[in-house]
Amino acid sequence: MAESEYKVKTIEWQGDEVVMIDQRLLPLEEKYIHHRTWQEVAESIRTMVIRGAPAIGVAAAMGMALAAIQSPADSYEELKRDLDTAAEGLFATRPTAYNLGWALEQQKQLYAEPDEVEAIRERLKQRSQEILDEDIAMCRAMGEHAAPLFPAGARILTHCNAGALATAGYGTALGVIRSVFARDPSIHVFVDETRPFLQGARLTAWEREQEGIPCALITDNMAGYFFKKGEIDAVVVGSYRIAANGDVANKIGTYTVSVLAKAHGVPFYVAAPTSTVDLGVPDGDAIPIEERDAAEVTHFHGNACAPSGVAVRNPAFDVTPHENVTAIITEVGVHREPYVESLAEAKKGK
Repeated sequence: MAESEYKVKTIEWQGDEVVMIDQRLLPLEEKYIHHRTWQEVAESIRTMVIRGAPAIGVAAAMGMALAAIQSPADSYEELKRDLDTAAEGLFATRPTAYNLGWALEQQKQLYAEPDEVEAIRERLKQRSQEILDEDIAMCRAMGEHAAPLFPAGARILTHCNAGALATAGYGTALGVIRSVFARDPSIHVFVDETRPFLQGARLTAWEREQEGIPCALITDNMAGYFFKKGEIDAVVVGSYRIAANGDVANKIGTYTVSVLAKAHGVPFYVAAPTSTVDLGVPDGDAIPIEERDAAEVTHFHGNACAPSGVAVRNPAFDVTPHENVTAIITEVGVHREPYVESLAEAKKGK
């Protein structure tokens, strides 16, 4: 089994329970939640106990295994009915994250044909662990492919959290930074705070502190200042879904960073596993964008920070057009324009 090389476990099996760190409480409190049903897993995905496309995919796969374990079915037909219900419920939690649907399809294949119910239960749990292990291996490979792209002493901006907490335990964008830092400890990381959920301030800055990687936390509206001063050499972000043409859906604010990077001639890299690439979606306009609760904008830790009753828009993601993306890094390699061809080849190679 692959090890995360990270002291905090994002998600893991403990017996027949799925255990996740509650990312809503970090960095102030380190608390783990035990899940015994797929409904509990779905609620944790929906409420962002766990977040990040690869981590959500692992959680969905484990949720399906829990559905098989908790089902009282003693016939294939009854078990299939319960599993289909779980798959539908899990799929509805976070529509933008492509890894979620990908992981569910991986599990559906394991009970598509009639078999003994215990054999299906065992296969679903085993496959969910394999998906976790594969994610760690893919993130490590991304880091190896990406490391040569960054100059010595690089000053790197990242947006949101695409680290160990967003994956099975190594990281996509932050996994790249980990690999670069291992080769060159002189790098420096700028961390956008990432309003309104503050994944950068709460999670990315915390991860960097845990590993001793030099970083500076900045508010989202400070990025332009540092671009203009020439203090940013590269940008690396993760993704929740990548369209066939290379358009990238990621945390809200990523598009703004890509525009700034392009205006200042700074390379803008996206790190994501091939399971995030959705060749069935031709471009970013076809990617569903989740809108979340207004309270995420009007309140912080339960305290109001805006006038009562004010109208709010809260899209969780935006889409960066492929023209703004210098390269997309997957576990297969580094892919460049035309992405329609290079991403298709990456999926085929995988």
